[in-house]
Amino acid sequence: MDPKAKNAWKRGFFTLASGQAFSLIGSSAVQFTLIWWLADSTGSALMLSVAGLAAFLPQLIFGPFAGVWIDRLKRKRIIICADLFIGLCAAVFAVLFLFMDVPHWVACAVLGLRAVGNVFHTPAISAALPMIVPEQELVRANGWTQFFQSGAFMLGPVLGAALYAALPLPFIMLIDVGGAAVASICTGLVKIPDPKPQRQERQRLLSELKSGVEVILTDKKLSTLMFASTACMLFILPLSSLYPLMSSDHFSATAWHGGLVESLYAGGMMLAAAIVGAKGKIKDKLKTAHFGLFLMGISSLLCGLLPASMVWFWVFAALCAVMGGSGNVYNIPLMAYMQQTIPPEKQGRAFSLMGSLMSLAMPLGLMVAGPAAEYGGVELWFFLSGAAIILITAVSMLITARAGR
Repeated sequence: MDPKAKNAWKRGFFTLASGQAFSLIGSSAVQFTLIWWLADSTGSALMLSVAGLAAFLPQLIFGPFAGVWIDRLKRKRIIICADLFIGLCAAVFAVLFLFMDVPHWVACAVLGLRAVGNVFHTPAISAALPMIVPEQELVRANGWTQFFQSGAFMLGPVLGAALYAALPLPFIMLIDVGGAAVASICTGLVKIPDPKPQRQERQRLLSELKSGVEVILTDKKLSTLMFASTACMLFILPLSSLYPLMSSDHFSATAWHGGLVESLYAGGMMLAAAIVGAKGKIKDKLKTAHFGLFLMGISSLLCGLLPASMVWFWVFAALCAVMGGSGNVYNIPLMAYMQQTIPPEKQGRAFSLMGSLMSLAMPLGLMVAGPAAEYGGVELWFFLSGAAIILITAVSMLITARAGR
C-alpha cells in the first residue's frame, strides 16, 4: 500500500485532536478559575460541594439518553454543537459578570450547563474516532488522544491560576469561547463518516437505551471488566480528592509539595499515553486493561503503608505518578476494544453508559471515603482502596479468562 494512502487518516485525526486539545486547555483553565473564584469569594466548603455536584450530575442524569441521540444524529454535528454550547455558556457568564453583581449560584449553573455539553461531547468524540481511524491504529490514536488530554489537564490549571492573578474573570471566560471556536473549525474541516443506517425502524428512546445495555452484556468479557471497573472506581475516584490531604496531614508537606503530586500524576498519565501510543498495537487489550487496574491497586496499597515522614513523601509522589500512568494503561486498550467490537451505530450509547457508571461511582465512593479518612486516617483509605482494587481485578481476570475459553 502507498505510504501516503496508508497514513491519510492521520491528517484528519490530528486536525480533530489538535482543535480539541486547544479547546480543552482553555476549558480546563476556565473550570479552574470558576472554582477558584467560588472558593476565594465565599470560603464555603458547602458552595464548593454544590459546584462539584453541579459538574457531575448531568452525566449521571442525561448520560444514557445522550448516547441514544449521539447514535441517531450526525456525530460531527453533535461535536460542533457541544463545543459551541460550552463556549456560549462562558460568553453569557462573562457578559453577566461585566454588567451585574453575579450571584454565586450562577457560577454553579454555568458549571452544570458546561457539564451538559460534555455529556454529549465526550462520547461523540469516542464514537467518531473509529469512523476516521483504521481499526489497527485505534490503540495508537487513543494513546495520542489521552496524551493530549492529560497535557491539557496539566496545563489548564497552571494557565488558569496565572490568568486569575492577572485578568478579571470575564476576560478569562472568553478564552473558552475562543477555544470552542477553534475546535469547531477544526472539526468542520474533518470528514467524519456516519455509521451505516440500521435497516429496522427507529425504536423508542427506552428501547434504544436497552439495546445499548445489551450490546455490553452480550460480550461477557467486556461486561465483566465494565462492572469490575465501576466497582474499582468506587475506591479510585475519591483518591483524587484525598491527594492534598495525604500530602498535608500524613506527610506534613507544604502546598508546593501538594502541587508537585498533582503534576506528577498528570505527568504519569502523559508518559503512559505516549508509550502506549508509540507501541501502537496491543494483542490482548482486556488483559492489558486489567493490568492497569492491578497496577493502580498496588500503587494505592503501597501509599497506605508509607510512614509519616518527609523522606517517604518522595516515594508517595513517585507512586502517584505510577497511579496516573496506570489509569491510561487501563483506559486506552479498553476504549480501543470497545471501538473495535461494538457496532458503530451503538457506540454512542455504550460510551455514554460507561460515563454514567463512572459518574455514579464518585459520590458513592466519597460517602464511604470521607468518614473512613476522617476517623481512620487518610492513609487507611489508600491502603483499603488498594486492597479492594487488587481483589476486584483478580476476580474479574479469573471470570474473563474462563469466558475466553
